[in-house]
Amino acid sequence: MKLPSSDTCTDMANLYADEQFPLKATQHLRILNHDVLTVQDAGNANQGIPDDEVLAFATQQNRAVLTLNRRDFIRLHQQNVNHSGIIVCTDDKDKVQLAERIDRTIESELPLTGKLVRSQKDS
Repeated sequence: MKLPSSDTCTDMANLYADEQFPLKATQHLRILNHDVLTVQDAGNANQGIPDDEVLAFATQQNRAVLTLNRRDFIRLHQQNVNHSGIIVCTDDKDKVQLAERIDRTIESELPLTGKLVRSQKDS
């Protein structure tokens, strides 16, 4: 497990977890020093906000979208790469392991701006 890093660390990401992203994984990403804003934290939960508006909000906040909704967000990236990043993930029953996998993926992809990053479960 990676130890939390100092304030001068550059391997942290500003993320926006969409509505279906698991809270336990979000909490563990925070332990790993990522700044994660959830849809719930932003007051945007249970409003049926379209994916393109989720991406626009994240971009306005300079945050990469963190989502399990791979198909729709891959399509949005293909339509327009002017965003702060999109991280599409395959789910994992072990949410801590999911967060650690995302952390490793982010570390190898920074900066995230304009990128579609895939964090896939090992077979």
